[in-house]
Amino acid sequence: MAKKRPVGNLLALAVLSALAQRPMHPYEMATVLRGRGKDTDMPIKWGSLYTVVGNLERHGLIAEAGSGREGGRPERTIYRITEAGTAEMRDWVRELVATPEPELPRFKAALSVLGALRPQEVIQLLGTRLEALRTRLEERRLELARQAEQLPRLFLVEEEYELAIWQAEADWVAGLLQELSDGTFPGLDGWIAYHDTGQVPPELTDR
Repeated sequence: MAKKRPVGNLLALAVLSALAQRPMHPYEMATVLRGRGKDTDMPIKWGSLYTVVGNLERHGLIAEAGSGREGGRPERTIYRITEAGTAEMRDWVRELVATPEPELPRFKAALSVLGALRPQEVIQLLGTRLEALRTRLEERRLELARQAEQLPRLFLVEEEYELAIWQAEADWVAGLLQELSDGTFPGLDGWIAYHDTGQVPPELTDR
């Protein structure tokens, strides 16, 4: 089970990881995190950045390290990570790496009520999804190859993971599409009959 964190927003983890490299002010944190694509790796709401920074400071995970001014801009507070913050960051990463947690993607929600659509429409929609997945996979593989020429693999493993997930989904969707298309999907006749008659076949009722 996941631990209750002093600041549980994943943006806090991203902030700690940025400050582990050097002290920064919040605007610089946002610039660095965006530059690293962290907003594609985790759900980040940039409007909550200053709140997260304040909460991290309140819990002693980061601390003021001074202030700085750039040009005519207002003076900005610079923060550094504390020993407690470093320990929290490492413990959090250990948990996320080692402990599987249930995730609820939108696609799974749709699959849970797939019977609401006619099988023939599902075939068309899955074909559209599969084509989009294959296009995305091709584009991301090319992008990953380009990035691999500039960055160590350590900074790209999350991209490799995402590609593996997309590939697994594409393979699974292709298999389901094949079963529906060739008529080997169990209960397909009852599913079709439900949409033709409006009556739920006994084999499809909840038990």
